[in-house]
Amino acid sequence: MRKTIKLKDAVGTALAHDITEIRAGEFKGTAFRKGHVVCNEDICHLQRLGKNHLYLIDLEEDEIHENEAASILASSLSGEGIAWDDDPREGKIKLLADRDGIFCVDIDTLAEFNMVEEVMCASLHNNTHVKKGEQVAATRAIPLIMKRAPIEDAAAIASKNGGVLKVKAMRHAKAGLVITGSEVYHGLIEDGFAPILSQKLNALGSEVINIDYAPDDAEAIANVISSNLKRGCDLLIVSGGMSVDPDDVTRQGIRMAGATEVYYGAAVLPGAMFLAAYFDDVPLLGMPACGLHHRTTVLDLVLPRVLSGEHIGRRELASLGHGGLCRDCPECNYPRCSFGK
Repeated sequence: MRKTIKLKDAVGTALAHDITEIRAGEFKGTAFRKGHVVCNEDICHLQRLGKNHLYLIDLEEDEIHENEAASILASSLSGEGIAWDDDPREGKIKLLADRDGIFCVDIDTLAEFNMVEEVMCASLHNNTHVKKGEQVAATRAIPLIMKRAPIEDAAAIASKNGGVLKVKAMRHAKAGLVITGSEVYHGLIEDGFAPILSQKLNALGSEVINIDYAPDDAEAIANVISSNLKRGCDLLIVSGGMSVDPDDVTRQGIRMAGATEVYYGAAVLPGAMFLAAYFDDVPLLGMPACGLHHRTTVLDLVLPRVLSGEHIGRRELASLGHGGLCRDCPECNYPRCSFGK
């Protein structure tokens, strides 16, 4: 039950909800928190906020306040790697990454959750690389007071499979780089791949423990790959020789080395000739020449997911097509753009 009282009669009354203040271009936030006891000094401020009346609320047994509802929703949405403070503001709670990693969203379940009336959750895109403490989502109960049953229904949906939202940690990989190409192997041109690939791996918390070079010879490439596996590399990146020219034999060398799975071609530009393969549980990523000429490529989309433990196969490479066209902006601001989203 809600009872309206005039502002002049509200001194000594505890506010039933947060009151928002908006100053265009300056501030948007909570001016008064739920539970604040109105004093004489508050009256002018509340009037400036357009408040001439305040609510007194006496909840029915089947009703719930927005702040309690938000806490229930946040708890049900949060899976592993998600943190949140049980301190709702205006019925809203921010959900944060509790560790560095890959933010994962159960997209279908999130849509099902948002179909429940009077609740919502908005998140970053699935498979976004995030840092600890970064906001990844927010949830709120939309009205001030609502029936408890829809909140419980929404919570039941969100908690399926351990929560809609998760942050998967990325492992520390010991990577081996195999740079192919006779022109590099024989010293005719300088290798540009090793520094680029090393930087990308280091930025994600992994390290390069070995760099080898191989000519355009399938058997030689196979031997170098096998050597890296024997050295204990738990991730391989092979560059070059991925196109359809007669001397591009890298794919053949990967198969000769004993790959148990090979998936060639990704629905991404730049990076259509990308390759993903596996030697049992050791992933190998085959990087085409576009990696030398573009700052952001298919590798930036796939590598973090591989490091988070995801198995990349044909379906995963195909699904990259939606959002897989890089705009090749003069000033790249990836990942704050549409690429891979």
